Amino acid sequence: MTPDPATAAPQPGPELTLTVAAPANGGSCVARHDGRVVFVRYALPGETVRARLVAERGSYAHAEAVRILEPSPDRVPSLCPIAGVDGAGCCDLAFAEPAAARRIKGAVVANQLARLGGYHWCDEDEATAEELGEAGATGWRTRVRLDTSADGVAGFHRYHSAELVPRLDCAQVPAGLLAGLAGRRWRPGAQLHVVLDDDGHRHVVQSGPRAGRRVPTDVVEGDYEAVQRVGERMWRVPVTAFWQAHRDAARSYSAFVADRAQLSEGMTAWDLYGGAGVFAAVMAQAVGETGRVVTVDTSRAAGRAARAALADLGWVSVVTDSVRRALTARRDRADVAVLDPPRTGAGREVIELLAAAGVPRVIHIGCEAAAFARDIGLYRRHGYTVEEIRVFDSFPLTHHVECVAVLVR
Repeated sequence: MTPDPATAAPQPGPELTLTVAAPANGGSCVARHDGRVVFVRYALPGETVRARLVAERGSYAHAEAVRILEPSPDRVPSLCPIAGVDGAGCCDLAFAEPAAARRIKGAVVANQLARLGGYHWCDEDEATAEELGEAGATGWRTRVRLDTSADGVAGFHRYHSAELVPRLDCAQVPAGLLAGLAGRRWRPGAQLHVVLDDDGHRHVVQSGPRAGRRVPTDVVEGDYEAVQRVGERMWRVPVTAFWQAHRDAARSYSAFVADRAQLSEGMTAWDLYGGAGVFAAVMAQAVGETGRVVTVDTSRAAGRAARAALADLGWVSVVTDSVRRALTARRDRADVAVLDPPRTGAGREVIELLAAAGVPRVIHIGCEAAAFARDIGLYRRHGYTVEEIRVFDSFPLTHHVECVAVLVR
């Protein structure tokens, strides 16, 4: 089941005693009360909990487990000191033993693929997400964005709330990354972008709030651009721009694409929603100077970073445009397309354009299970078959995952 939680700060309601069952997409587990589904956060499958209602939506409701009456054997003391009920929303599975959390994530993906994509990946009780790299469950994050309160204090948001928790000792963050930032006063309403780059340097940039048409940006520490490396290639990426948050993600995904793309000399590859062109780089090596790679992204900052990093690869074209417009305008045919769309997925129109272009091999990456499953269903309706699906635990301590599918036609 896929809940639709409220976007406003929850208002405390009555408490219920519930026994929760299967995990749901979004970090909750499913319980039933008086014939109505209740999505319960901060609970594990099989637990009996005392839960506080926070939102009601007619046929279903949302609740938070405030007391664990019968705990699961997979429950552990929270690995994040600031997360949980009435805490920050950063690590919403910090109370689950990490291997159990990976099983929960795998089960959710399997459920979403079956329900929304019409595809049986594996039985839910056999599914699991894979560990990514060797970072472990804590200290894996290298990029953090903090908001600031009306009095200029930096913090993490409470779950689905504008309210901030002023403590910065989130377990996702390596020691020292946020050191010295909690005791300072910042521009009220500004955002702090903090990056630990691949040379071990910290960069802190303050942006906003918007003043008319202008968003003021100040470099507080380090530089505006951070050094990121994959293999022997280096990128200089703005601290405010996108780069994978997990320290092993860019390298791991790049190696996966290089292996599964099955490219050879002279072929053509499309890198869609390509960001700074990490996948374009490995595909360019495979197709060589007689081949062609096109990388597309709407971000001007990402495009500048891609052009600089890939300047020696004359057979790579960097296009700053929407994927939909870029595909509509193209007249060539790709042998492989790699897509890494935003959380909402690629969607019907983009997948229709790929199918109409006759792309025979697609590697599709998704960071939201429901959107990923819907996209898989769209591919299948256009004659693609699933060759492989992998699920990576790229966001330990949270319910988020990274899903990768290889599709052929």
